[in-house]
Amino acid sequence: MSARAQYTPWLHRFAIATALATLILIGFGGLVTSKGVGMAVPDWPNTFGYNMFLVPFDEWLGKFGIFEEHSHRLVASFVGLLTIILAAWLWVKDDRKWLRRLGIGAVVLVVAQGVLGGLRVTEINQNLGLIHGAVAQLFLILICGIALATSGWWHRAGGNDRAGFVAIQGSLVVVIALIVVQLLLGATMRHQHAGLAIWDFPLAHEQVWPTTDEASLARYNNNRYELQKSLHAANQLLDAEGNPKTHLATGHAILAWHVWLQMLHRLGAVATLALALALAMKVRQALGQAHAFTKAGYMLLAMIVAQAGLGVWTLLSNKAADVATGHVVLGAACLALASLMLMAAKRCVFVGEAAYAAERLAKRGEAAALETGQAATVTV
Repeated sequence: MSARAQYTPWLHRFAIATALATLILIGFGGLVTSKGVGMAVPDWPNTFGYNMFLVPFDEWLGKFGIFEEHSHRLVASFVGLLTIILAAWLWVKDDRKWLRRLGIGAVVLVVAQGVLGGLRVTEINQNLGLIHGAVAQLFLILICGIALATSGWWHRAGGNDRAGFVAIQGSLVVVIALIVVQLLLGATMRHQHAGLAIWDFPLAHEQVWPTTDEASLARYNNNRYELQKSLHAANQLLDAEGNPKTHLATGHAILAWHVWLQMLHRLGAVATLALALALAMKVRQALGQAHAFTKAGYMLLAMIVAQAGLGVWTLLSNKAADVATGHVVLGAACLALASLMLMAAKRCVFVGEAAYAAERLAKRGEAAALETGQAATVTV
């Protein structure tokens, strides 16, 4: 191992800071979507004709929608700057070609992410918003991977528990896949305004599985309108004619596929919880109760339980923006932790296999030397 591949504390800390900034950025993105203000600033890359970084404070500070969307753009620019610095730092301080390439890949991905966000505005395309959100999760995983690879643990990782890590890798992959599916389903619900297609829990429109015929959908829409109207009246958000001022009750009718989408999301949550519990038990069995990886498995399980709780709270709070945003951020954090666990497991397996191969090679060398010595003795 060359000196430039050794642990550089400040590089590792900077990678962690970039990952945390990315999580904050995902939070701002979730807030924008939860409040339905993605088009509050209708132009891009400028903001109301101003250079994004030179917008007067009185044009956006404290203004509903504009503040959230413009802040999202500023945080995104900051994350882009951090990513460029991180890639350059890796190029200077670390000679691992694969890690350098990851740094360059992160720059390409963050630029693409910014362009997708801009096109979402200029093209007024909700599908681009969904892609934008999915790429954000991929970018977070990439930055977390860089942070792990630049850590001191990466160089100290041992392979003594190789068999245990091999045993749990498959379960980790399944849990990660389920989390990704859940995040995509949730993002689709937010972007298609299907988050309140069902608002009761544990039943769904007072049924185990809601019907979706025309009469039922008409009843759901009428009930949601009345619910929204009563909530808005309590908060004095009705216009002169007694109708809600926002689009929540009037702008997006509940469709059959909205209901199915949310029910799939609920079933996915149950499956994710069950598999996260199974993973935690499997890790404990494979590595032992006191192992750090076992504690990480328990932490992941706790986070997924909290994530399910936030999902229920989002429904019961009438999709309160702060609660829904917390649901988005915690979901991203669950994906990041599960991905880090898989990367760490693969690192330990790799180190263990390398050590085993080196040990076998050494034993073969010793055997060959012994045979040579014996042959020389016989010859003499």
